[in-house]
Amino acid sequence: MTKSGCGSMKLNKQKLMTIYTIFIFIALASLDNAVIGVIPPLFSSIAKDFNIEISGLGVVSAVTIIATSVSSLVWGYLAGKYRRKRLIIIGTLIWSASVYFTAHSRNYHELIVYQLLTGIGLGCIASIGFSVLTDYIPKKWLGMLMSLWGLSQGFGGIAGSVMASLIAPNADWRTPFKIISILGTVFIFLYFFIKEPEKGAAEPELKQLIEEGYEYNYKIKISHIFDILKKKSTKWLLMQGFFMSITMGTLVWLPTLYIAKIEVQGYSSDTALVAAGYLYAILQLGGLFSVYFGYLGDKLQKRTYRGRAFLGAASMAVAMPLYIAMFFVPMNNLQLPDSTNPIEVFWSLIKDILTNPWMLSIFILAVGATMAQSAHSPNWLALITDLNLPEHRATVFSLSNLLNGIGKALGNVLLGFVLAFVSLKFDQPENYIVTLTIFQLFLIPSFICYMMISKCSGRDIRNIKSILKKRSRAQAR
Repeated sequence: MTKSGCGSMKLNKQKLMTIYTIFIFIALASLDNAVIGVIPPLFSSIAKDFNIEISGLGVVSAVTIIATSVSSLVWGYLAGKYRRKRLIIIGTLIWSASVYFTAHSRNYHELIVYQLLTGIGLGCIASIGFSVLTDYIPKKWLGMLMSLWGLSQGFGGIAGSVMASLIAPNADWRTPFKIISILGTVFIFLYFFIKEPEKGAAEPELKQLIEEGYEYNYKIKISHIFDILKKKSTKWLLMQGFFMSITMGTLVWLPTLYIAKIEVQGYSSDTALVAAGYLYAILQLGGLFSVYFGYLGDKLQKRTYRGRAFLGAASMAVAMPLYIAMFFVPMNNLQLPDSTNPIEVFWSLIKDILTNPWMLSIFILAVGATMAQSAHSPNWLALITDLNLPEHRATVFSLSNLLNGIGKALGNVLLGFVLAFVSLKFDQPENYIVTLTIFQLFLIPSFICYMMISKCSGRDIRNIKSILKKRSRAQAR
């Protein structure tokens, strides 16, 4: 009786520790993206402070994204060989310190250097967080729970954007960075209480092995990377993420588009900054459907191993035309207080969305676009898990993250050049509308890649399951 009670208490403690660890990594993913999301709304303020052209700040975002992606590859490889808890503490220490120094940048060049260091630290969060979560989450809930991880990243970017929009007009552009740095320091303390799972713990084929006290002791080697890249499904998955990221990278300019549309209606830049931050958050509400699409992907994948890829392709086909239509709808008859009071501006925007046909149209199109887009993240992450061995996942995710980062950075840099050219022929906000529309076209090859994944994913998933079963039998002998 006593033994049973102790066993029950131990089981409950393990469950609580699992929930705590998953919560910490999901919350951390949000904070990670808040660091990146905080910069775009501050472009105007930073440009004025440093006396530079606003288009040049696209390079700052690009540097952060590239540094995050490149370092993620190194962190991901290390995660396949060493204890992940220690690595995540070191990485968080690097980025939180760098964000603090970003707040004290004295010129454009210092800003770039500190954001480069920030990116190096941030690289650990995505790759190691992904590795830990895929070892905790049961296969039947993989898509749905990964959607929460992806959702937290999206809303972290929104939170950073909103915070920058609300704080900067009443303080300065440096304050949001200081706040995020403090939050990063808090997470370093919280990490000491997380529990690192055994590699492969969530795999059905390895369940009995791990329950019997054995360890899945396979580790990645440099030579494995070439084998990973030979798989057709992996190649198409990497290409899909690259093309989509070019488009997604340019969407950080949406607050700038909203600011331009609001200023055309006669409002001051400070009022436009606050309103644009709120709009950016409100119009991302479709992202909440990520949880449903993760659940739907789980259901479809049970029927056919092509299910997730088909759902991802559909999301590309629907999101592109909705985004383009939203760009072109003007914010006519906008009724805002000429103030930076966040409460007044917020309620005025809500009233406008409910009563102004132009704003209501923008709301419906934007929410529809973000809803469709939200199907991508959980199913893309789940596909990486399904298509790769446990010891390879952090590295494959890091490779994907690297290409995605290159895509986002490329999108940001190219957008600056395209925007400069388009601005010769169009005034604001038409220059932003045309430029952002051009970059939506990269969703077409993204759609094609998803369709190609659907053709070869079944074979590769069955092969992974077969390998895990053989290893489980061999190791248990």
